Amino acid sequence: MSGFRRSLELLPIGGCLSVSRSVGTAVRNVLFLCSANYYRSRFAEHLFNWLASQRNLPWRADSRGLLVGLWEGLTEMSHFTVEALQERGIPFEPAPRNPLPLKGSDLKQAHLVVAVKEQEHRREMVTQFGSWADQVEYWHIDDLDCAVPADALPQLERQVQLLVERLEFETGS
Repeated sequence: MSGFRRSLELLPIGGCLSVSRSVGTAVRNVLFLCSANYYRSRFAEHLFNWLASQRNLPWRADSRGLLVGLWEGLTEMSHFTVEALQERGIPFEPAPRNPLPLKGSDLKQAHLVVAVKEQEHRREMVTQFGSWADQVEYWHIDDLDCAVPADALPQLERQVQLLVERLEFETGS
């Protein structure tokens, strides 16, 4: 794993520890990053939350984008993401939120940060958030300009599954 060893610490979230339904178990946060927070990171967020809830894992995912606003007309979630979640029977909100840009406060609240494509996202992390770039775990999942969803989303799904398994092992869940 590259950097971000804070995954085993309990950090305050919004001034207090977030606590799961299991008494005494603090919820940890993973933050998925991509460029637009529209396609890959949103799929990873929803898939992770569904898998974590199935396994009673005390982790919760959110997602943000490094270049939100660069593409005009992106609202809510990619239809590729919606279709992939529906095909897998993974629930999501009926009116998904719009893409959100990454802020420093998001990084501070996360116990683990995963950028889905190192080649795209490391440079943006360095430019926008300096030293945080070395604390991010980078994956290698292509965006629509390099891979069709039928190839990229199963790869992303496998990475998320492996992450859930790793966190399950690390937290002893």
